[in-house]
Amino acid sequence: MASTLISSKTNSGKSSSNSITSNEAPITEEELRKKETPITISDILKLRKATNNYLTETDRNVYKIDFVHFRIRDMKTNKVLFEVERGQVDGGDPDNDQELEVGRFVQYHFPSSFLKLKQVGALVDFTVGDREVQSFRMIERHYFRDQLIKSFDFDFGFCPPNTRNSIEHIYEMPEFTAKQVKEMVEYPNETKSDSFYFVDNQLIMHKKAAYVFDLEHSH
Repeated sequence: MASTLISSKTNSGKSSSNSITSNEAPITEEELRKKETPITISDILKLRKATNNYLTETDRNVYKIDFVHFRIRDMKTNKVLFEVERGQVDGGDPDNDQELEVGRFVQYHFPSSFLKLKQVGALVDFTVGDREVQSFRMIERHYFRDQLIKSFDFDFGFCPPNTRNSIEHIYEMPEFTAKQVKEMVEYPNETKSDSFYFVDNQLIMHKKAAYVFDLEHSH
């Protein structure tokens, strides 16, 4: 398979008011579930809190996009903070529904110093099936106790068929106050994120994550 490398960068605000969002009327998760037409990017930007469940039935998709490797690093020191291969999570069986479901959720455990980083690089390797992928895009929204703290918009662009693609997203981290850091440490798993993946402005995949920040291992 061929391989491509793309580095993407986006900015996030220091608070929900500065994050990527929609000025239109808010929409609820329940309303999106009842939507008869495909869920679009503009729909997702109307959400005002983290989802409780997935907005796609599974991560199966006609493009056979499959994430096989993920790594998070501190851009300043190049220190790897988290890394996982597909086989380490679910045995590498793409046809097992139960394993696919497990791979849709990640629980991160970081030192509290993670909240003070300026830039984080998230490298993802994914394979594409025998159909080309036009306008592959990800909207990722992060919340603390249902308050939007940052929102990212990454454009993967065009992905040729039958390729393995390596893309690193560069996250500009928001500046948290001492009070915010304290609360995010004291309330584990209350920091959450939704990652929504679109092809031609139609939602095809949805992944979720929860975060624990450990003060005792901050050094």
